[in-house]
This record gives sequence, structure tokens and C-alpha cells, in this order.
Amino acid sequence: MTTETAWCHGRPVGPIGFCEVCGRRRVPAEPPAASGPAPESTRRSVELWSGEADFQSLPAIEVPDPEKLVLADTDYPEQHRFCGHCGEPVGRAYAGEPAFAEGFCENCGERFSFLPKLNRGERLGDRYEVLGCFARGGLGWVYLAADTALAGQHVAIKGVINSGSAVLRAMARVERDVLVRLNHPNIVRVNDFVEHPAPGGEPDTYLVMEYVGGRSLRDLLKQGPPPRVEHVIVYGRAILGALDYLHGEGLLYCDMKPENVIHGDKRVTVIDLGAARPIGEGTGPSVGTEGFQAPAHELARHGLTVRSDLYTVGRTLQVLLEAAAEDADPDRVAGGLDSLRRVLERAVAPFERRFATAAEMAEQLDGVRREILSLRDERPRPVPSALFEDTAELLDDGLGAVPGLDHWVGGGRADGPLDLGLPGAADGAGRLPIPRVAPEDVAAGFIAAAGAPGPHRWLDKLAMFDERSVEIAFARTRALVALGDSDAAAAALVNAEELLGTEAARDWRAAWHHGLLALARDDAEQAAAAFDRVHRSWPGEIAPKLALGFCAELRGQIEPAERCYRSVWHRDHTQVSAAFGLARCYLRAHGRDAAIALLDAVPPISRHYDAARIAAVRIRAGRLPSGPPDRDDFADAARRLPELYLDREAQDRLEALVREAALAGLPELDTGRAWNGGALLGEHVTERGLRSLLEQSLRRLAERAADRNSHGVLVDLANSVRPKTRR
Repeated sequence: MTTETAWCHGRPVGPIGFCEVCGRRRVPAEPPAASGPAPESTRRSVELWSGEADFQSLPAIEVPDPEKLVLADTDYPEQHRFCGHCGEPVGRAYAGEPAFAEGFCENCGERFSFLPKLNRGERLGDRYEVLGCFARGGLGWVYLAADTALAGQHVAIKGVINSGSAVLRAMARVERDVLVRLNHPNIVRVNDFVEHPAPGGEPDTYLVMEYVGGRSLRDLLKQGPPPRVEHVIVYGRAILGALDYLHGEGLLYCDMKPENVIHGDKRVTVIDLGAARPIGEGTGPSVGTEGFQAPAHELARHGLTVRSDLYTVGRTLQVLLEAAAEDADPDRVAGGLDSLRRVLERAVAPFERRFATAAEMAEQLDGVRREILSLRDERPRPVPSALFEDTAELLDDGLGAVPGLDHWVGGGRADGPLDLGLPGAADGAGRLPIPRVAPEDVAAGFIAAAGAPGPHRWLDKLAMFDERSVEIAFARTRALVALGDSDAAAAALVNAEELLGTEAARDWRAAWHHGLLALARDDAEQAAAAFDRVHRSWPGEIAPKLALGFCAELRGQIEPAERCYRSVWHRDHTQVSAAFGLARCYLRAHGRDAAIALLDAVPPISRHYDAARIAAVRIRAGRLPSGPPDRDDFADAARRLPELYLDREAQDRLEALVREAALAGLPELDTGRAWNGGALLGEHVTERGLRSLLEQSLRRLAERAADRNSHGVLVDLANSVRPKTRR
């Protein structure tokens, strides 16, 4: 078997994504998901909340006895007293006079009252017995009651403050109408609504809801225990599951904050839908909470939108993350924490950069959660990317391959340092993952069906498509990068951006191709900046981290490179490029044992399994900055080499390489006592024995020389190492 990366007909798939023999392209079994942000009107089908398994990962909490939560003091907080009609502050203390809970607005004359209307023992609908106030909602007091028809089961009853206000009554009706038709495990359920007489006015309508026992996230923030990083993500997924459902029902939540999320004994529940309103409706009365609501200038321009809802989720999770418990091993999960912060940064980014749907944000949180968990326990959690195709190319420039005869014919030194196999920038550009074709592009079908053996022929085929297409322009960019024509690649990328128009500056695919172009120009710094823009857009994706690790390694920044590669490898063991990158970092910083243990973890089903095993042998026999190999290293190389699946010629070359290294390092090996090198190095390793074995290897190589000159060089090498004979 050859040591090249096999994909089709025993040949590698090229950097343009097609087999160079048959021209076939790897086509995913399922239609690819949209590669760009989905418009708010388009909902993607994503499982946002897996229920019990996710909830069980949260810490158990003690659910308090609801009757002990009944408030003794029902004084409505002064700072939250506003007129229900004009929104101006009312009932505030002024000039030494105390605050007052009832009265008339000085601005518009609307009557207000912040006093509870229901007393303990009062019965609603001849069924619900009031036990007292236990919370304050966005529109009014929330009462605890016993359902006498269900053996005193606790329920929550919600009324309206200032029920004389037509605006607030209308908002209460919205909440009622919203709740009665909703059915989602992460949204509080309404059981009933009843009318109850009000003194001197129209009857008040009260919502009867399930009692959600537990503690609000605000309470957990104030009193503990503080959440772990993973818990923040689980809370976020539950919230996004609820909001995704609401958005699908044509509703916005509008007022997400920690106090509106309850961690109960069986699930996480979003409560208080008093601020909910139909998508597309104007902002109306103020409904958000300062510190969590989207910026005023955005609301003035766009109104309340799905993106403004996601802003409130981002702020809620940022507050939770700031309060998260200190990690026991922060260095281990540093890469995942950085990804999580980037997800939340995008959630609160300016309107155009923000996630477009709850599903988009949830997908990225899912990816980050897998990253963090895998960094903790080093168990892979692979999931196919919706944005990138895998490439069959390996980010390795020879460490995982058996050297050709040029190594000896060209004068390679046996005592020289091991070449770690870091690809050059331009070569690496063609080995990185390829963005999936956007299915809505006019050329999507053409690109999926077409193929060509090599970039030259692929460019010819792309020229056959006679419509304007962003994906055609991107494909041309990659093909020209593969050919090393950076100027023509830059022109193709300009064409793609012209077709994208004003979206070009925010399009992650354009940024990705700018990174490839910068690598083609050997500018790892500019490439890293471009790939970082992609990572900021999609922090839960693997491909940007792989690219950033490669750029950091090119720049000699071993720690950040190691962090990126580790995040990719531990999350997905099919990403063997990350394993090779991480092994190179280990060889520079930690030694050969750590690097080999990593390569040994490459699964046997991987197309790069043999490359990893070859690399392990070469590392055992190679000279590193930390020092030369010792006897145990050579003994391990001797054990490993016969187990490799190599053809006879490749095995001869690798045997010659190890024997040559052993002979060159023999003076540094402790030869005071005999050691067993097996069939490869001799049962009793001696200089004379090594010379004889190496001579045999070099003569076998000479037999396969391509020309007389190479044959002569190899024969001379064999003669130079043969044991000296006595005269």
C-alpha cells in the first residue's frame, strides 16, 4: 500500500475537492444545510433541547416549599413603578414625601395602583383558594393558590397591576391568548383563566398557570451555587428551545433575563410571557429590561425582532458566564471558553452580525458544549459540519510518509534533526476544509455534478457555466490558489465579493477565501485575521480552529497552535490533521512519548491511520531538539515497523531510515550492555551488525533506482557503511 492519502482509485482528492483520476466530487449523503445565515422568515429544523439527558447534567437543587415563599411584605418596588399608559415614573418619593402605591399619573392623569387585589383565603372561580402573593411579574402580582378540585395542588395565579389601564389590560389579554395555545416543555403552561369581580369596576381576568417549583437563575446568581460553564450552555439551549418554538408560532418573547428562567426539579422553564407580542408588530409600550434589552437605536430602526430576542438571550448568558464557578483546570478548557465567549459576543453584536435564528445560535452552542466536554474528558463527540466539507488532504508534509529514494540520493543526513512535516503556507491552503456550496446558489447543482482531474481542468469546466454565481467565483479562487496563481485567485475573489454586494463584508465564505489567498501569498498573519473572522461568526465550528492552529504554527506560536489543535482533535478523531499538528507541537514542547501516544489514538478506520503509524516510527528514530532517540525508542521502532501495512519497497526504505539513524546515534547509545533490536537492528545490537544490516538495505534500494546516477550513489553509500574487513 502506498503511503499517500487514499480517497478514490488510491489517489488523494485534490485541494479543489475532486479526485484527480476520475474527477468525482465528494457529495454528502444528505442535502447540505444552508451555508449562510438564514433569513428570519426561514426556520431550520434543529433539535434544540434533548430533554432529560441535558437536564440531568445540571446540578441538583433543593426546591423550596412554595407556601414558605409567600411574601409578608407586598410593597411594589418603587423603582419599577411606571404609568401603564404613558410610561412615565409614578408613585415615587419626592421632596421628603413618602412614595405612594395608588394615585394618578401627573403626566397623563391615568389612574394607577400597585397594591395586590387578592387576599389570602379569597377564592377564584369557586375553585382556586388564594394563599398569598409570592412573586411579581412584568404586568402584576403573582399569587400562590391551591386548586381545591385537585386535592390542593399548587397553582400560580397572575393578575394585572393597574387593571384600569386599557394598554395593560390589552397586554394581559395578549399573554392570556399566547399562553393558552402554547405547548412546549420549556415554557410555563396555562391551565385555566378566570374572571373575578373587582371593586367598583369591570371584572379582572386572572391566568391560572402551573406552579413551576424551583429557583430562578437570578436567585442562583445571588445565592448560589454558581453554575459551571457547561451549565450556562444547557440553560442557553433550554431558553433557545423555548424561543425557537415561540418564533415558530409567530411570537417574540421580548423580555428574557435571569429572573424569567426557573431551574426546577424536572426541567428548565421560561416564565412570564407578559411582554410577548407578534413578530412584525411595532415596539409599543416599553417591554424590555435595562441591561438586557437591545440598544435603543436598534429598536428605533428595526423594532422588536427575532434578533432583538437573541440579544436578550446573549446578555442573559453573559451574566451567567460572568458568575460561573472558577474552573478547576482552566488551561485544559481554555479553547472552549474562548469559543463560548465568541458565541455570546455574536449574540449581542450589531444587528447585521447577530445570529438570525435561535436555531443558528443553538447549533453553535451545541458545538461549543461538545468542545468543552471533550477537552475535559478527552472523549470525541463528532458531528458532521453543516458549513464545511472534510478534505481528504492531511496537514502533513512528509512525517507520515516513507521518504523516497531522493532522501539518500540527494544527500540527506542520518544525524540531522527530524523534519516535523509542517506544510508550507501555500501548500496548507489546499489542505484545509472546503466550504459547502450554498444550496440556493444557481450553480449548486452544476458544481455537485461536475468534476475534473486537477485544477486546470476544473477551471475549464467552471468556465462552461454561463450564469453569474458566487459559488463559481469561490471555486475558481480555490482552484487558482491550488495552482499557485495568487493574482488570478485574488481577481476571482473580487468577482465573488462584487456578486455578494453589501453582504461581502459580513460573508464568512468570503473571509475564508481571503484566508486561503493570504496563505497562498505566504502571509500567515493576514490569513489568521481572516480565519478569525470566520471563527467569530461560527465559534462552534471545527474548521476555523484548525485553520487558526495552522496559521499559529506557521508563525511559531506554539501555545495557541496547540490550544486550537487540541480543541479540534479531542472533539473529533476524524480530524487527523489536528492530530498531526498537535503532535508537532508536542515534539517541540513535550517530547516524543506524548506525540506518539497522540498518533496512536488515530482510529484504525481513519484514512490516515497508516500515516499516523509511519509517523510514530519516524519519531521514535528521529533526532529532536530535546535529544536523540535512546535504546527504548529504537526498540519500539523495531517493534512497530513490521506491523505496518507497507509494500516491500516502502518497507525497505523505512528499514533503511531506522537502521541509518541507529548507526548514526550509536555513539550516544549506552553500549555497555547488550540490547535486543530484533530483526530490524539485530538481536544483539553492535556497530558491525548495524553496518551489515544497513548495507543490505541500501543495496536493495539501489536495485530500485530509477537511473544509473541514482544507482551509483546508493551503491557508494552501501560501500561506505559496510563493515571493515581485516587484511
